[in-house]
Amino acid sequence: METTVDKLDIQVEPLTRDTLQQRVYHQVAGLILDGGIAPGQLVTIQSLADSFGVSTMPVREAMKRLTAEKALTVVSGRSMGIPPLTLERLDDLRKVRLELEGAAAAWAATRFDKTSLAGLEVDLDRMDRAIAASDAKAFLQANRSFHFGAYRASKSPTLVSLIEIVWLQISPYFNLLRGSGNYVAANANHRSMAEALKRGDADAARAAIAGDINGAYEVLAKLLG
Repeated sequence: METTVDKLDIQVEPLTRDTLQQRVYHQVAGLILDGGIAPGQLVTIQSLADSFGVSTMPVREAMKRLTAEKALTVVSGRSMGIPPLTLERLDDLRKVRLELEGAAAAWAATRFDKTSLAGLEVDLDRMDRAIAASDAKAFLQANRSFHFGAYRASKSPTLVSLIEIVWLQISPYFNLLRGSGNYVAANANHRSMAEALKRGDADAARAAIAGDINGAYEVLAKLLG
């Protein structure tokens, strides 16, 4: 026999706290994705809490989540930083990126619209200006905006969320590409991808993103080797 209860006898966190923890998580993740926390740079829960103007609790929860996602690691004491990158791990990330981001690019090519294209063109111009100004941080911000603008056009939130988890692990190392000429080559691939999306050419879009991923891999592999 089924019964109905008016009130569940369970403990739940206040919604406002959950919302704050989520916001802090996205702020810290954004720093990692945009190069705000670079390899070799250490942060603490207290320093981030002070910067965000919040208590340490939501920051601690965000750091636990990012550690579980292998985006951060404890370096010493209370200090945390970007996990070291090995050649084996780099190759694994490359293979996963080719599959996930290749699929997102191909799917986006069949569902693309003019609004999405306008956003990509703005990001392409931002990257060109950042390259000319030797502004790595501005380039990385526009680079992320371009990629995820294209991937969101796939209309698959699940795929986009998986790609973001992978990017949390690899994107800090995009900082190391700045002196290699890779940013120029990357933006050439970006333009090829934008053109492929505009034409609705899934194979060309996948090939362009593969060129971008493999180009970054080759530079980083040499640095690690």
